[in-house]
Amino acid sequence: MLQSRHLLPGLGLSLMLTTLPAHAAGLYGEHKAFGKTDDGTPVEQYILRNRHGMQATVITYGATLQALRVPDRHGKLDDIVLGFDDVQGYQRGTAYFGATIGRFGNRLADGAFELDGQRYQVPQNDKTNALHGGPQGFDKKVWKARETKDKDSVGVTLTYLSADGEMGFPGNLTTEVTYRLTDANELRIDYKATTDKPTVINLTNHSYFNLAGAGNGDVLKQLATLHASHYTPIDAKLIPTGERAPVAGTPMDFTQATAIGQRIKADHPQLTFAEPNQGGFDFNWVLDAKGDLAKPAAEVSDPHSGRRLQLYTSEPGVQFYTGNFLDGTVKGKGGKAYPHWGAFTLETQHYPDSPNQKGFPSTRLDPGQTYTQSVVFRFSAQ
Repeated sequence: MLQSRHLLPGLGLSLMLTTLPAHAAGLYGEHKAFGKTDDGTPVEQYILRNRHGMQATVITYGATLQALRVPDRHGKLDDIVLGFDDVQGYQRGTAYFGATIGRFGNRLADGAFELDGQRYQVPQNDKTNALHGGPQGFDKKVWKARETKDKDSVGVTLTYLSADGEMGFPGNLTTEVTYRLTDANELRIDYKATTDKPTVINLTNHSYFNLAGAGNGDVLKQLATLHASHYTPIDAKLIPTGERAPVAGTPMDFTQATAIGQRIKADHPQLTFAEPNQGGFDFNWVLDAKGDLAKPAAEVSDPHSGRRLQLYTSEPGVQFYTGNFLDGTVKGKGGKAYPHWGAFTLETQHYPDSPNQKGFPSTRLDPGQTYTQSVVFRFSAQ
């Protein structure tokens, strides 16, 4: 049974139609139009700011983190997440830049799973796999939104009702995602979901980070630490084998701060699976924190800018991915090209293909239960 986890306390919700007023802490937010989808559906943009100038921008298309401006060691602000300047970039893209992923993040083998003896089929959109909830997952939906605030944060809560049978998943699933920005330079994302039928769920955020600034070269010299002594190996179809293998002695060992590029081309069969002929990371790490939000899960720092990202999560795993498909042909915000290995993701999650892996933590959600997840991205400069 999927374990419920409590949301961070003390964050009341209020419906706001105008800019949130600033207060002593300097936190404030605003929202405005961000254009329309191809079928004419309006998309809104919510901009959250704190007293340090840090700014998180969320759009209702895909409940997406569209921009994240963070200061470097000199106080210079850069947008450190990949994305687009208009709705159409997100509609036509297949990279999931910044999106909320659901119903099921990562891969399902053959796009299929069973619940209570019944087989369910999700459309395959990653060769023989279903990836990130299928071709019309949560990242392709326009969510409803309301602004939120309290004394410690300013934020936006987005909701989406996924109808019974959407992308093959059972149950009417009501999902709520809240982004909160604090004056401690923390971006917090809290998830909550309920269903009226047994279903499976595995939500995550798919932001691509480059701590030097989106489109400013690759991330190979940035230093990553993953507090994970094990990972889940994959087969040639990128589906977990069911093992929890030690990272020691493999290129997957990031238990000490290691340049992302140091072993990215190592001669190891797992790297060949992730990106044939070139190498690259695209694996689920089994976090030693085991869902304890108070314990660090990962850290990445950029020696050039001094920016540091620290990750905390209530989830048992994280998918560390190095943007292997990027090749410079994707033009993002400001017309910048996104080069090969030009970003990394830290997708907090239950393990891939969990419904088909008896030894993995369960992703089942039943009526009367509430799915919750919390993740904190804490930023500083060294």
